Amino acid sequence: MRHIGALVALALLASPAQAQRACVTTAEAEAFALVAMPQIIRETGRVCASRLPAQSLVRRSGGPFLAKYDGAANDAWPRARAALGKLSIGLADALLASDFARPLIVSLIVPRLVGRIAVEDCGTIDRLVTQLEPLPPRNVAGVVVTSLSYLKTQRARGQRIDVPDLPLCAEPAGSGAR
Repeated sequence: MRHIGALVALALLASPAQAQRACVTTAEAEAFALVAMPQIIRETGRVCASRLPAQSLVRRSGGPFLAKYDGAANDAWPRARAALGKLSIGLADALLASDFARPLIVSLIVPRLVGRIAVEDCGTIDRLVTQLEPLPPRNVAGVVVTSLSYLKTQRARGQRIDVPDLPLCAEPAGSGAR
C-alpha cells in the first residue's frame, strides 16, 4: 500500500506545475485509499495464494471482511472523485463524471501496488491485515495515509525510503484534521 499516492499521480491530467500547487486533505487521501483497498486486498490474496492458507483474510474473495471494504469504497468514491477533480484542475471533469472513472483509476493503481509484493512478505501482510481487521475501513485508511505521510517525512530527512509523493495539504501539527 506504499504507492497509494500513485492513484493521485495516475489520475492527474494536469501539468506537473499545476499538480505541484494542488493538494489533497488527509480525508481526501483516505478516500483514495478506501476506493482502492478492496481490489488491493483481492489482488494481494491472488498473489499470495501459494504462501497463505485458504482461510487467510487476504485470500477470501468474499464474505463480511471484503464486504465492509466494498461498502466503504462506494461511500468514499464521491470524495475521492471530487479530490481528483481538484487535482486535475478541471481537466478530467468529463472522465470523472462517467461511470468509467473509478474502475479505470483502480485498474491503473492496483497492479502497480500489488505487483511489488514479494511472496516472502505474504505472511507479514497477512498478519498485518489480520491485526487491522477489527478496525473500520476508514480507520485502516487513516493508518495507511498517516504511515505514508510519516515515511514521506522520514525520506525528506534523508532516509532512503521508497514512498510516493502524496500531495497532502499542510495541516496544523497535531490537528488530526479530517
